[in-house]
Amino acid sequence: MLSDNEKTVLLKLARSALESCLDGRSIPQCRIAHKALLESKGAFVSLHSGEELRGCIGQLFPDRELYRIVQYCAVSAALEDTRFLPVAKEELQDLNIEISVLTPFRRIEKKIDVIEVGKHGLYITRGLSRGLLLPQVATQYGWDRIAFLRHTCRKAGLPDSAWQDSQSVIHTFEAEVFSEPRLEESDLLPRFSRNGRS
Repeated sequence: MLSDNEKTVLLKLARSALESCLDGRSIPQCRIAHKALLESKGAFVSLHSGEELRGCIGQLFPDRELYRIVQYCAVSAALEDTRFLPVAKEELQDLNIEISVLTPFRRIEKKIDVIEVGKHGLYITRGLSRGLLLPQVATQYGWDRIAFLRHTCRKAGLPDSAWQDSQSVIHTFEAEVFSEPRLEESDLLPRFSRNGRS
């Protein structure tokens, strides 16, 4: 588990990487003192505009330190998620950053009763097809275990029932999910002092 301070550092690194790249500069280099952020772990970065997803990119199999993966995924979520237009610099102040740090994958042998909705994410592969859904997705849409499996198959471009296929491989994983504090509507309104100045 990451400490609150480590989570804050990752969120700040993600935002500074976005600010730099959307300003035409490279991802900032930094010195990290937190050992947990120097470990190799998979992660996803999701960008939200209000309640709407604006981009989400992850790295499943880490090849570098966690903090660098978060920086890379933040920029990729903004600029390379082909489901959306690239994020414009003017949008950044209104975006909320969410980070999901992944545990290692655990293969299950069709014993789907071990899948805990809300706790586990799913990664299903068959041949070259692969699909992944984070734990929070099932909770967000109110899916049960079977619906979660079906939608993960669909994400892989497979039939909904492919999870029952002997050639399909199902992995579970967990994710530590955290995000920036969301601005309330009142926080976006002008503030005035008693003398009428903002």
